[in-house]
Amino acid sequence: MATGAPKSVHGGLSTFNILHGFTEGLVRGMRSSFLFDADYHHLTQCESLDDVRLNLTESDYAEVLADMTSLNPSGLQRAAVDKLVTEFKYLRTQAVEPLATFLDFITYEYMIENVMLLLKGTLNGRDINELMAQCHPLGMFKESTMRSIPTFESNSKGYQDLYQTVLVDTPVGPYFSMFLQESASKMGGDVRNVIEEVEIEIIKSSLLKYWVEDFYQFSMKLDGETAEMMAEILSVRADTNAINITLNSFGTPLNEPAMRGSDRKKLYPSVGYLYPAGTQMLIEVADEEGLGRCLELFPQYSAAWNVHLQGGHEKSIDDAFYERDVQMLELAFEGQMQFAVFYAYVKLKEQEIRNLVWITECILQQQKDEINKFVPVFSQHSPWRPKRRA
Repeated sequence: MATGAPKSVHGGLSTFNILHGFTEGLVRGMRSSFLFDADYHHLTQCESLDDVRLNLTESDYAEVLADMTSLNPSGLQRAAVDKLVTEFKYLRTQAVEPLATFLDFITYEYMIENVMLLLKGTLNGRDINELMAQCHPLGMFKESTMRSIPTFESNSKGYQDLYQTVLVDTPVGPYFSMFLQESASKMGGDVRNVIEEVEIEIIKSSLLKYWVEDFYQFSMKLDGETAEMMAEILSVRADTNAINITLNSFGTPLNEPAMRGSDRKKLYPSVGYLYPAGTQMLIEVADEEGLGRCLELFPQYSAAWNVHLQGGHEKSIDDAFYERDVQMLELAFEGQMQFAVFYAYVKLKEQEIRNLVWITECILQQQKDEINKFVPVFSQHSPWRPKRRA
C-alpha cells in the first residue's frame, strides 16, 4: 500500500526557509535599526530640538530627517511612521502565502482606525483633507474610497451609499458587515439608523473585536511556533481591549445595568486569558473597585491595575500595558521560523516612535523632569532582563 505524502506543518524545518527565509532574514536584520540605550541617554540630555536632530543623525533615522528644515514632534512622528511603512511594504512585496495574508492582517487594524477617524471627523464637520492627513499610512486603501466615506448625505440613501462603499471597497468589509447585521437585528432590521443610534467608539470597539478574533483564528491555523506566540500576543491584546472598554465605560450609558449585559458584553472579544470566566465577571463590574477585584484573580493584569490605583504619579495604566507588551514582543525575536516576529517588529517600532515623540515634547515644553517616562525597546536595563554580574 502506498504511503501518503506527509502533511506539511507551518514552520517546519523542511519548507520554512524555502518560502519565507529571505523575508524573515530581512526583518531580523531590521532589529539593528532600533535605538540603543546610549541613544536614549543622549536624547534625554538634549536641551533643544536641534540637539535632538543632531543626535539622530547617527541613528537609522538620519536619512528621513535629512530633508526636514526644522524638527518638531509631529514632523518627527510623520517621518518615522513613513519610514516604518516603507519598510513594511518592502517586506510585503517579498512575502508569499501564508505570510502575505499574515502581513495583511496587521494592516487591517489601521484600516479600521482610519475609517472610524473619517466617520467621526465627518460627523464633527471637519475637512476631508485634514482628516486624510491624519490617517495612518498602513491603513490606506484606494483614495476614491477614502474620499467617498465623508461625502454621504445625512439621510437614508446617504447611509446606504456609505455602507456599500465601506463594505465593498475595503478589505475590512466583512467586519463592518458583521457589525451592521448584528446592529440591524437589534434595531428591527433598519440598518440606516446604526450611525445615529450607536456611538462611534462603540462601533470601533466592535470592529477591533472582530479583527482580533479573526486574526487569532488565522494564526492558530498556521500551527507551529507562530500559533503559539501569536496566541499569547493576541490574547493579551484582546484582554487589554476588554479591560479598557470596561474602564472607559464608567460614567457612560454603557455602565447602566441593562447595557452592561447587552451592549458592553458584545464588545468583549471571545479570545484571551480573561475569556470566558473573566469577561463574564467584567459584565457585572460597575465601578473601579469591582474591576480591581476582578483583575486580582489574574496576576498578569493585577500589577497593571495597581499602577492605575497609584494615581499615575510615576506610570499610567497605559505605560504598564506598554511595558508588558514590549517584553512579550521582544521575546518574539527569540523564536525561529515563525511569523510573530513581523508583528513584533511593527509594534515595537510604534513604541519607539512614541518614545521619540514623548522625548521631543518634553524638551519642547521644558518638562525635563518627565522626560524619562518612556518604555525603551531592547534595552539592557529592562527589569525583565537578567542582571549581569560584576
